Amino acid sequence: MMAPVLAGVLVIVGAFFALIAAIGLIRLPDVYSRMHAASKAGTVGSGLMMIALAIVSGDSGTAARALAGVIFFVLTAPIAAHLLARAAYKVGYPLWHGSVADEMSDAE
Repeated sequence: MMAPVLAGVLVIVGAFFALIAAIGLIRLPDVYSRMHAASKAGTVGSGLMMIALAIVSGDSGTAARALAGVIFFVLTAPIAAHLLARAAYKVGYPLWHGSVADEMSDAE
């Protein structure tokens, strides 16, 4: 009885984070900010929805695959965002004029 309610709340909260990620992709000024929004909020949103799937599935195999997907998202999204940002910086994609720090210039 409580599992469907909890799953519904997780789906709604996950959808909210996915919406925030989508808005960030549209509204943020440069590729680095957009990537941050997509990787952080998108990972949380999809992770919460996968946890909701694991709760209501009723099947241990489906729940295990959903939890494996959450672990995969948590491990790969930050790494992928970092590598994409680094590649964008190396090819010369400019920072937004309002950026206050260029921490990658020290790493070169």
